Amino acid sequence: MVISREIPGRYEGVNFSLFWEVWDRLANSYVDEAAVNQTNMVYGAIAGMVNSLGDPYTVFLTPSENKNVNEDLGGAFEGVGIQLGFTEEKKLSVTSPLEGSPAAKAGVKAGDVIVNIKDEKAGIDKDTYGITLPEAVQLIRGTRGTVVTLTLEREGKEDPLVVNLKRETIVVKSVSLIYKNLAGGSDSQVAVLKLNKFGGRTENEWVEAVDKIDKEFRKGKVRAMVLDLRNNPGGYLDQSVWMASEFIKDGVVVKQQGRNGRDDKIFDVVRDGGLLEIPLVVLVNGGSASAAEILAGALKEHGRATLVGEKTFGKGTVQQPEDLAGGAGLHITIARWLLPSGAWIDGKGVEPDVTVKNDEDEVLDEQLEAGIERLKSLVE
Repeated sequence: MVISREIPGRYEGVNFSLFWEVWDRLANSYVDEAAVNQTNMVYGAIAGMVNSLGDPYTVFLTPSENKNVNEDLGGAFEGVGIQLGFTEEKKLSVTSPLEGSPAAKAGVKAGDVIVNIKDEKAGIDKDTYGITLPEAVQLIRGTRGTVVTLTLEREGKEDPLVVNLKRETIVVKSVSLIYKNLAGGSDSQVAVLKLNKFGGRTENEWVEAVDKIDKEFRKGKVRAMVLDLRNNPGGYLDQSVWMASEFIKDGVVVKQQGRNGRDDKIFDVVRDGGLLEIPLVVLVNGGSASAAEILAGALKEHGRATLVGEKTFGKGTVQQPEDLAGGAGLHITIARWLLPSGAWIDGKGVEPDVTVKNDEDEVLDEQLEAGIERLKSLVE
């Protein structure tokens, strides 16, 4: 990498002398000369500049970190199967464990705060105070079959929890569909559509599932639907608008508030949906975040669905991903998103209409059962 000290004209008033003084002192005096890597120093300087904004979702990504993010949205990666975010106090936390993943099997839960990441084989023992999201992802992911140890703090537990997780190849299917008895036997059913994320494969899987539901609804075999957004960490905003349009005939889905009032946008229904009439319940919990909250919030405010479960995560900002030279990336918070009513849910979440908390010691999915009971009253 060639390092130029020529300053572009628009930045001639900025004093870079301290930066170059520190650069030169490190390059000339640091005891381990081999560690003075120009590329890593440039990446570190850029990351520090981005971190100075104090926004945990505005991040610089090295090429390997950017690759991880793209793999995640694509639906396959090697790791332990957790989506990460930050609490209101900017502590690294589990947004959601992916169903069937090593993390879920070990009992990791949405809302758990990760205080330490350890990988003995890789020589990693990292406390997470001040960590960036890409750095955390990089440390937790790794080669299939290797082990990462997470130290967790959980609300209601006095002592930290330590979990050893063996990494696996995680293939995340965006959509799954099952049927449950509603009332009156097998000819009267409710379709339960589980949406795990908003990613690169989601739209095709969604269309396939919705077509099945629509056909069965027209035949009278399916009389109602549950949309399960629990532990859905979000993804592409435009997909949340597209999916909301499946159920809402017209009107605002989400509002976007840009910088200093500039670039404000209103996202309306974008298409004729196939499930405009089906009775609908949406399941949410503390792992429902970002685009999942946009979808759930729009359906609630339009009176199109009853929300059942627990308060959602509360992430109310929009990030724009940009690819940079050499495979690096930059995610910039470019806007806040608001519910159709204008409410900003950041740090607050979306409240369910019917609050139900699953009992950890019970096999029965009480939130799903409560949703089905609600639907029975709508179709009787």
